[in-house]
Amino acid sequence: MCGICGELRFDGAPVDPTALAEMRDRFSHRGPDHFDAYVAPQQRAGLGFRRLKIIDLSAVANQSMPNEDGSIHVVFNGEIYNYLDLRAQLVAKGHQFRSQSDTETIVHLYEELGADCIEQLDGMFGLAIWDEPKGRLILARDRAGKKPLFYDADGSRVLFASEMKAFLGHPSFTAEVDRAAVAPYFLYGYVPGPKTWYRGVRQVEPGGMVVFDRGGASQARKYWTLTFPEAGQEPTVSRPEATARVRELVVDAVKRRLMSDVPLGAFLSGGVDSTVIVGVMRQLGVSPLKTFSIGFEGDAAYDETAEAKRTAARFQTDHTEFRVKPSAFDLLDTLIWHHDGAFGDSSAIPTYLVAKLTRQHVTVALTGDGGDEVFAGYLRFRAASMASQIPAPLRGLA
Repeated sequence: MCGICGELRFDGAPVDPTALAEMRDRFSHRGPDHFDAYVAPQQRAGLGFRRLKIIDLSAVANQSMPNEDGSIHVVFNGEIYNYLDLRAQLVAKGHQFRSQSDTETIVHLYEELGADCIEQLDGMFGLAIWDEPKGRLILARDRAGKKPLFYDADGSRVLFASEMKAFLGHPSFTAEVDRAAVAPYFLYGYVPGPKTWYRGVRQVEPGGMVVFDRGGASQARKYWTLTFPEAGQEPTVSRPEATARVRELVVDAVKRRLMSDVPLGAFLSGGVDSTVIVGVMRQLGVSPLKTFSIGFEGDAAYDETAEAKRTAARFQTDHTEFRVKPSAFDLLDTLIWHHDGAFGDSSAIPTYLVAKLTRQHVTVALTGDGGDEVFAGYLRFRAASMASQIPAPLRGLA
């Protein structure tokens, strides 16, 4: 992952390069390979960037990424899966590329389509585009919201960053807990977007963008929304058809995520989702395939290493097993710092540990996160479905 941040001034005051660097370096863990900052010629806008090199490891792929004449700059965290197709179309239209990175595709696509270019991107991303001639800043996030992007706007400026802790590096920012976020946190285990733990700080919504002009006016809109058929209008699909289509989609999703100029691996818990990911990676010819699992000594209830080991043997992966002692309380401060606040999901503990240890071996690791949400694997989904069958008067009484 990389990290982006920046500032746009509305009050005529110049962007402070020192404050911009302070914001950027608050998330140095997101990008150990390179860092930089860009301040626009009239000093109305500034962009900061921390890079983790994945595609095109050369210096010409560093950010911010400009267009040919330097009038447009992009900072970007994520990966664009269809960038090679988009690049070919842009080259055919006369655009000149100096790198092999997916980032440069964004800046040239913006030259062609303006803010509508976001709709053409297939990937996971949080990005910012500064358009100097039009004096506007565009913030956008991928459809599922995999990559984070936050902003804080007042009457004189807007700050944005991949992590909220970056705002603490700016002298104008005051961190105040939003008391209205407390109740939703205890209900859901997190603060539902676009709100956050902090007063005034908002998330760019998944599938959304926010555009700020030089005068401070802003416009937020969704460029994509997940829709479902109306009740009773669902298409009829046979089980074999559904099975074949799911297999096709999963294989395609894994294949798109294998583009990398650095070593790839996979988390392997032994569960259905990670086992499927590893199996598809092997089917697609990833070899050697490094897999990683974690177990907690003295707590068999949370130890899936035996299942992971059997799966690794089945797919002949280069498997590494980490065993640690349960010490969740020792990690509380670290996890709160990384999550920018309280986060009510115990899976954050093993995820943090296995990611930290895996990073010693590979740069990118695929995971099965999201499988339970997409395929309704949690028991609470079944409970919700059952509850919906209870007659309304009885539900009200309960």
